[in-house]
Amino acid sequence: MSSSSTPPRADVTAAILVIGDEILSGRTKDKNIGTIADMLTEIGVDLREVRIVPDVKAEIVAAVNALRARYTYLFTSGGIGPTHDDITADSVAEAFGVGIDVDPRARAMLLERHRPEDLNAARLRMARIPDGAELIANPVSKAPGFHIGNVYVMAGVPQIMAAMLDEIRPTLTSNAPVISETIEAGAIPEGNFAGELGEIAAAHATVSIGSYPSMTPEGFRNRIVVRGRDADAVAAARTAVEALLAGLRG
Repeated sequence: MSSSSTPPRADVTAAILVIGDEILSGRTKDKNIGTIADMLTEIGVDLREVRIVPDVKAEIVAAVNALRARYTYLFTSGGIGPTHDDITADSVAEAFGVGIDVDPRARAMLLERHRPEDLNAARLRMARIPDGAELIANPVSKAPGFHIGNVYVMAGVPQIMAAMLDEIRPTLTSNAPVISETIEAGAIPEGNFAGELGEIAAAHATVSIGSYPSMTPEGFRNRIVVRGRDADAVAAARTAVEALLAGLRG
């Protein structure tokens, strides 16, 4: 596969589109968002938006067109199986204004798992690929995903989606990796430092500063996380946060 369809940009961004009534109903608990987000963070792509839509073609088409125009990459999961409600491939084809049919390459992949006589109409649905798309190999169950333009269409089953993600990872353009520093604030309540922390954030605008309270077996704890791509900027912001906390403790 080639990533030539997506030219390098100074700010490489991404969105995730999860497709499926079963996610919205709560019957299936999504695991793919976290897996994709972890990978994007590791390689330095900024995940900016996540949407979940039902198995309704008009809504899938609208979401695909909105997100692929806004971000460098769009990753979808769900809706490329053999049943009547697996309509993602058709929806993506409509979004791009191209035809869709059984792809000989995809059919050959299915034959690695199924006998020719077992390739019934339902299974062949998994070989229907939009015109002009490149395939994403599926080492788990062979039925491929695909990418067209900057849209990467992957399975909803977490194990299969993760395997497809491994296939496309080397092809993606990315920013510099994000540096993340965690400062333990202990039991200091957020209200004690919120104002000053906001001032530090404003003074170090090239980094992201967040406060994350939690309850642990030992009681209330708070962590402040500084994130950015410039090591010196992250270090300077961390020093300022540590000075703030030291003053509160002292």
